[in-house]
This record gives sequence, structure tokens and C-alpha cells, in this order.
Amino acid sequence: MIRTLIVDDDTLVRLALADILDDAPDIDVVAQAGDGLEAVEQATAHRVDVVLMDVRMPRMDGIQATGKLRALPDPPQVVTLTTFDLDEYVHGALAAGAAGFLLKDSEPAEIVRAVRVVAHGQAMLHPAAARRLVDHYHRDTGAEAAAARAKIDRLTSREREVLAELAAGGGNAEIATALGMRESTVKAHVSRILAALEVGNRVQAALCAWLAEN
Repeated sequence: MIRTLIVDDDTLVRLALADILDDAPDIDVVAQAGDGLEAVEQATAHRVDVVLMDVRMPRMDGIQATGKLRALPDPPQVVTLTTFDLDEYVHGALAAGAAGFLLKDSEPAEIVRAVRVVAHGQAMLHPAAARRLVDHYHRDTGAEAAAARAKIDRLTSREREVLAELAAGGGNAEIATALGMRESTVKAHVSRILAALEVGNRVQAALCAWLAEN
């Protein structure tokens, strides 16, 4: 079972998300929280695998809470719930270690998929939405793009192929199929890619790849 925590200051949103996730046989909503501070308390009190995290909340926002959750000894994966007009907050949440983000009007099946995907250590970040983030924040930052390209230059040609598939949203199994590799080999490549790019998760690696293309 994927133990899940729902965090949103809107009670109706929390209940709606809980109803969606409760219909999935492999997902268990173990707790809910109305703000980031309560989220950290609940994650400490319960063993949590995945957190669905709102951004704008009282007392402690979703970005601060994400950083604190990811600093726990056994950190849960975090999926940020947002809207396109909150790009700045999404960027901050990803930098804090979120495994991806969903729009609040996502279809129920997409929300369930996101929980499953990040629970298995993969990224849930739509390429078009990620492109918007990169375009919005790094349009005029050539130095950052150059730094990203320098890091990617450290990779072998095979690792760059894996990174390209990862940046396109591929999971380990999909990358293995696309490149004719074993899934265990893909996992090993991903670990080396994260280390070479000096990032903490697959989403940040994907953002580095998109930034390098600008």
C-alpha cells in the first residue's frame, strides 16, 4: 500500500482528493493536514510514502513544508498541487525537492497515477508545463544555461541518451524499452546522472536538461 498524506487548507479539496485516492486499491490515505506545519507533524507521526502538497497555505506554505519533509530521516515523495498562475511557487517547490506537480483540475486518474509514479521514485512533471517553467524563469539567464550544459558535458553519450528520455517523462521501464537496455542498467545510469548534475531527484535532472537546451 502507498501511504499518502493530503495537504490543503481547503477542507473540500482535501475530501475530494481523499475520495479519489480511496478508490485506488493500492493507495491508503493515512492522514490529512490543513497547512505545512501540520503536514510536517502528520508525516512525523505517521509513516508516509507520498504527500500531495498545496502551495499557498497559512502558517507554513507548501515550499517550506516540502523542504522540511525532504529533510526527514525517511522522507516521503512530494507532489505539489498547483495552477499555472503559480509558476514561481512550483519552481520553488521543485527546488525544495518535490518529485513533480499536478494541476488542481487534473483528472482523477492522473492524480492516482502521480501518486503511484512518485512512490516508485520516478518523476511526475509534464514536459510542456516544465518547459513553461524554464522559459519563464531562465529566459535571460545564459549563465545558468551554460552551467547546466557544462554539467551535462560530464555525462557519457549513453547517459545523455538516458537523460533525454528522462526529460521527456519516461520512467525506468519506458527508458529501458526505448534504448534497448535492462531496467537495472537504467537505474544505475540515473544514479550516476543525478550525481554528475549535482541534483537531488529526477525532476531536477529533467529541469537541468531543459535549461541546457535554451
